Amino acid sequence: MNQDDLLEKRYILLTPGPLTTTRGVKAAMLGDWCTWDDDYHRIVQAIRQKLVDLATTTEGFSSVLMQGSGTFTVESVLGTAVPADGKLLVLSNGAYGQRMAQIAVRLRIPVEVHDSGEFARPGLTLLRDTLQDDETITHVAVVHCETTTGMLNPVEQIGQIVKHFGRVYVVDAMSSFGGIPMDMNALAADFLISSSNKCIQGVPGFGFVIARREELEKIKGRARSLSLDLYDQWETMEKQSGRWRFTSPTHVVRAFAEALRELDEEGGIEARYARYRANQDLLATGMEELGFRCLLPRECQSPIITAFFTPRHPLYDFKSFYNELKGRGFVIYPGKVTSTDSFRIGSIGNVFPGDIERLLQAVRESMTWEEQSVQEVFK
Repeated sequence: MNQDDLLEKRYILLTPGPLTTTRGVKAAMLGDWCTWDDDYHRIVQAIRQKLVDLATTTEGFSSVLMQGSGTFTVESVLGTAVPADGKLLVLSNGAYGQRMAQIAVRLRIPVEVHDSGEFARPGLTLLRDTLQDDETITHVAVVHCETTTGMLNPVEQIGQIVKHFGRVYVVDAMSSFGGIPMDMNALAADFLISSSNKCIQGVPGFGFVIARREELEKIKGRARSLSLDLYDQWETMEKQSGRWRFTSPTHVVRAFAEALRELDEEGGIEARYARYRANQDLLATGMEELGFRCLLPRECQSPIITAFFTPRHPLYDFKSFYNELKGRGFVIYPGKVTSTDSFRIGSIGNVFPGDIERLLQAVRESMTWEEQSVQEVFK
């Protein structure tokens, strides 16, 4: 297989990450980079500054990169930011909120969970009452886009309440940062977490945290892990001009630098959001016209991923449907909702409305259970 073949898309990934990347991002990984080299460190420092610039126009913020998946980075934040005598409140309405609570339990961090269910947004009145009544809560964490269902949570309203009570606010913006306009200062967020393989449209390999410097400076010595010590990682990058403490994913970092350049070329986050929104609107409308039902009402849906109820048909089988679509060049996601059979289709990555139109045609052609049903009737 030659280099050009390796760079071509075998199929379009319609997932919340890893996702379909551009030829340029793939090509950026074809060279080798030394993790100790000054040229490489300059790339890291440029990435760190660009992430801050994308997150806010306000002074006083910094960023740090962390090896591993997004979950590694979430664990690095919770395991370093929450002090030994602290307590975490997690606002959960899906699998990724529950994962933050699970991390806290494993790290022996006292945690309370407000579980609003997978079809509802967090209760703001309950949050306000809890923070007023329980002064032991030091940190509040929430997922911005809960990709279990595609729910977009009201992170700015939550932040206003958290800051009214003087607590530290952690926003898991894993699947939204870079694809939805946001400003950390407006969100009142102290720590914002995402990863390389989401809306920036890089590939998997590291996560990143954008945080208030004053909060980063407080967390020295708190980490419950060596490799996931967020403060030590940040301090090393700060003092040693972009150096990582341990071996870094050099190819992934270089691809991410290219992805950031391509984001600028597209017109920035506003332009990317408009494309993602157009993708998702076309997807939701087209699927409904084919007889599918969205799990969430339109006002709760994000432009990132959309969940659909499993068709109520005795001959429908997700694996067969998945394979039919894959054979036509599209990979979708199984459902993650615990109480309802569903599947999900992403609308992010190097994907455009024309791709969604082709997907809808592929879905129409893959609805083999409808044909089977007709054959059953006319046997």
